[in-house]
Amino acid sequence: MKKFLLSLAALAGIGFAASAISPTIYAGYGGYTQMDATNMHKGVGKVKNAWGAINIGADFKVLPKLYVGPSYSFSSTESKSDINLYYHVIMLNARYEYMNLGMFKMYSHLGVGADITHVGAKNIANKGYFAFQVSPICVSAGIADKVALFGELGFGAQGLLNIGVRVGL
Repeated sequence: MKKFLLSLAALAGIGFAASAISPTIYAGYGGYTQMDATNMHKGVGKVKNAWGAINIGADFKVLPKLYVGPSYSFSSTESKSDINLYYHVIMLNARYEYMNLGMFKMYSHLGVGADITHVGAKNIANKGYFAFQVSPICVSAGIADKVALFGELGFGAQGLLNIGVRVGL
């Protein structure tokens, strides 16, 4: 696990150093996450209520069509045994633009990282899991100078359908 996290940190450092001048930040909401779909809450029963994930992150351009950067996602779930679970996900993401028509872009998104599940019960516990996001079909539409709306269809810690806004600095 140490080697994996050190590798992620090294890749993030390379991305930041390569293009620290002009990051793109984004915020979005994704419905039905990996955590709920793949039972990342063993020992607390089945899911009763899940609302999705809030996602924030930054992208740094490292090649003409490739962006790399970190993200943070927060989600929570209530189990049928009335135990609340809180998911904190940190990932390193890559975004590859395969079609650019000016204000309209299509791209793919891949993310890998870690999920820390906080179990909010009488016996508070934290559990760690592998987190990922695979979104092969993503669309971005510019609405103003350096501002775009996006939608990403895929599966992972950021949800099946992640929608939001991206702002270039």
